[in-house]
Amino acid sequence: MRIMAIDYGDAHTGIAISDPTGFLAGFTTTIDAYRPEVVVQRITELVSQHGAEELVLGYPKNMDGTLGPRAEKAEAMAALLKEATGLPVVLWDERRTTIDAHQILMTGGKNAKKRKKVVDAVAASLILEGYLTYKKSHP
Repeated sequence: MRIMAIDYGDAHTGIAISDPTGFLAGFTTTIDAYRPEVVVQRITELVSQHGAEELVLGYPKNMDGTLGPRAEKAEAMAALLKEATGLPVVLWDERRTTIDAHQILMTGGKNAKKRKKVVDAVAASLILEGYLTYKKSHP
């Protein structure tokens, strides 16, 4: 089963899609769009192209576990995605994924300009890896 992870942002949305077995992160890309309806349309196209059967949307909680305006935007996006794709949408705690993605890219020698282009896709990969690891230990 292919699973798509989404790191939704105001201007850039990272996407990571698992391999057909649902055990490894595979394809990644970034959607550059400000309007939620454009993001939903592009995700729907990617779902069709890659045969994704489940969506995992990063759920930005505050470091103390409380919810803020970013979490509300994620909840609204989850509702739009569920309606547009008919697929289940899991909200997944994404605390630190973007920070960790920047750290991974810096360690890999990417300068700030190059990091900016791929950081959202790397963050989506981290969301996907966390979710896949969880699913393996909770069948």
